[in-house]
Amino acid sequence: MSNIAHNPSPKGSDFTPTHPSHKPDWLRVKLPTGKAYNHIRNIVEEHKLHTICTSSNCPNMGECWGAGTATFMILGNVCTRSCGFCAVATGRPKTYDLEEPQRVAKAIQRMGIQHAVITSVNRDELPDRGAEVWYQTVRAIKELCPHTTVETLIPDVKGTWSALYRMIEAGQEVVSHNVETVERLYRTVRPQAKYARSLEQIKLTKEYGKRTKSGIMLGLGEQDEEIYKAMDDLVANGLDILTLGQYLQPTKQHLDVVHYVHPDKFAHFKEEGLRRGLKYVESGPLVRSSYHAEKHVHV
Repeated sequence: MSNIAHNPSPKGSDFTPTHPSHKPDWLRVKLPTGKAYNHIRNIVEEHKLHTICTSSNCPNMGECWGAGTATFMILGNVCTRSCGFCAVATGRPKTYDLEEPQRVAKAIQRMGIQHAVITSVNRDELPDRGAEVWYQTVRAIKELCPHTTVETLIPDVKGTWSALYRMIEAGQEVVSHNVETVERLYRTVRPQAKYARSLEQIKLTKEYGKRTKSGIMLGLGEQDEEIYKAMDDLVANGLDILTLGQYLQPTKQHLDVVHYVHPDKFAHFKEEGLRRGLKYVESGPLVRSSYHAEKHVHV
């Protein structure tokens, strides 16, 4: 852990954890509507694409789609992992679509977006973890939309580093890989992942020369000191950008929310992250990995 002294967590009623049975007002979002939102939805449906926005029930979908942006999910919508927080279906995925990279690129071109975010399900059954589709998708975007910057939110490759390098060598500006939670909670939250392995993946990505990014959900029972340690671990392994957001239970079959974190506490964690050496911290109840991702390209 870093030798940097941290400020103690703020005291007072504003920072008292909210009981999980009561969803606080700051987590209420408007239903997605509007012309721009419908335009994006129509393009996604026309090209038979998946978005993490819909598959994970993202609370920011209305805001992001209304602004003309979306996070595309490649390699299908069935994941080989069974993480306790994620609404994406778990099972045996079908074979992947080799035409998907071109469809994604054409959709991004039609949307006219300046910054594209691409993510995927885990494909542990594939020897290359889906790396070739990742590579071809980014290349297709770069060729069809040369002025569009790209962030790839890549999964855990289970230590298959040749797959990692293929995923990140296509020319994207930002490479993100979420640790999701603190080390102690990994067996509950991410039973098929390893905290140390995710840190190593981030380290190798940074050593390759990429801008690195990761995300952590709060509200799963983590302690403040564990969050500070995770920040220090991430900085030590070359992380540039960190997102912190409130975990929201997607269905009753998923992990319970242990507590809701006040917006002022999120602001405190942002200050702590910057003090500990992160270049940029996006921290707030409704923050998700790709929220305001366009700001993370040049930090």
